[in-house]
Amino acid sequence: MPIVVQKYGGSSVADVEKIRKVARRVKDKRDAGYQVVVVVSAMGDTTDELLALAKQVSPDPARRELDMLLTCGERISMALLSMALQEMEVPAISFTGSQSGIITNDAHAQARIVEVRPYRIHDELARGKVVIVAGYQGVSYKKEVTTLGRGGSDTTAVALAAALEAEACEIYSDVDGIFSADPRVVPDARKLESLSYDEMQELASAGAKVLNAQAVEWAKSRGIAILARTAHAPGNGTVVRELTAPSDSRVKGVTADSELAVLAVGEQVPLPELLEFLDARGVRGRSLGFDGLPGGTAHAYLLVPLADIHGPEALRKELATRFDGAVSWREELGTVTCVGVGLNADWAPLRQSLAAAEELGAKVHAAHTSPLQLTLLVDKPHLKPLTARLHRELLGA
Repeated sequence: MPIVVQKYGGSSVADVEKIRKVARRVKDKRDAGYQVVVVVSAMGDTTDELLALAKQVSPDPARRELDMLLTCGERISMALLSMALQEMEVPAISFTGSQSGIITNDAHAQARIVEVRPYRIHDELARGKVVIVAGYQGVSYKKEVTTLGRGGSDTTAVALAAALEAEACEIYSDVDGIFSADPRVVPDARKLESLSYDEMQELASAGAKVLNAQAVEWAKSRGIAILARTAHAPGNGTVVRELTAPSDSRVKGVTADSELAVLAVGEQVPLPELLEFLDARGVRGRSLGFDGLPGGTAHAYLLVPLADIHGPEALRKELATRFDGAVSWREELGTVTCVGVGLNADWAPLRQSLAAAEELGAKVHAAHTSPLQLTLLVDKPHLKPLTARLHRELLGA
C-alpha cells in the first residue's frame, strides 16, 4: 500500500476535541487504502508556555536543557493522538524523534537533520499500524536529544516522506493553502494553487508562517512535493514543487516580518570576528548587507530572526561588552518582502515599492534585491500598511 505522511500543527491538535477530529481524518485516510505516518506539533501554545517557564528559571537557558524541556510538548500530542486512534479501533503507535530514526547534528535548539533511519516505522507500518511521530525533534550522533528550531515539525514530515518514499507529504494548518499575503493583513489575498520551491523558501525565510524554510529546502533537495491544506474543511490547498512552466505573474506573494532584530555594525568592528561570535552562540542570520565602497564609511547590518535567540537580553549584553557598543541592537524595524521568479528583471517593482513607501511616509532604512525577492527595511508601524499597498500595486489586488 502507498505511504502518506501527514503533519498537523499546534492549532490542529490544540485540545482533545481537535485531536479526535484529526484522528477521524487519519482513520479516513487509512480506510482509503493508505499506510499513514502522522507528524504532530505540540498542542496549541505549549511550546511557548514551556519556553516561558524556562525563562522564569533562567533568562538564558542552556540549550541542551531547553531541548530536553521543549520536546515534551510533542510527546504529549503524539501519545494523545495514538490513544484517540486506538479508541476508534485503529491500531496506532507513537514514536519520539529518536525512536523514529531522525539523526541530527549536535546544534542544540537549531539542529539540522543529517540522516533518517526509519526502520521501526517500516516495521510498524508492516504490522498495519498508524505511526505517530513527535515533530520538531531528533537525536544527535552523540545520542543527545535535539530540536530543529521553530517550525521544525514541517522538516520532520518532509524528511520522513523522503526516507519512506511516500506518495505524498501533506501539511495541515488553519488555512487552506498558501496565500499571496496574510489574509489578516490583506483581506483580498489570493490563494495560490502552486508555488516553486524557491519562491516558497523565500516567503518562509521572510516571515510567512505557513511552511518552514528548512522543510522546503529539504523537499527541494529530495524532490518531495508538499501539499499545504486546511485541517478543518475540504479544500485543494497549495502544492509546492518544482515548476517548469513560466508563471503568469512576476510577483507571487508579499509578506512582512516583525520578529527580527537588526544588528547595525560600526566600521571599527571586524566583520569576520562578529560572525564568529554569532556562530559560537548559534545565532543565525537571515541576511547581511555590507557597504565598503571607496569614498564611503564602511558599515554593515544583519537581520537576525528573534525566534532563533532564546536569551536576547544576555546576547545584547555580550555584544555590548565584546564590541564596546559598536554593534547596536534594534528591534523597532521589520521587513516587507515581495517574492517571485523574474521579480527584478527590471527596476519597475523596486521603483513602485520605493514610491509606495514614500507616499505612506515609511522611511526605507535599507533595501535588498535578488532574482527572487525584493525586501524593504522599515519601521514596524509601517509593516501592515506597506504590505497591503505593495500587494495592491504589484499583484493588482
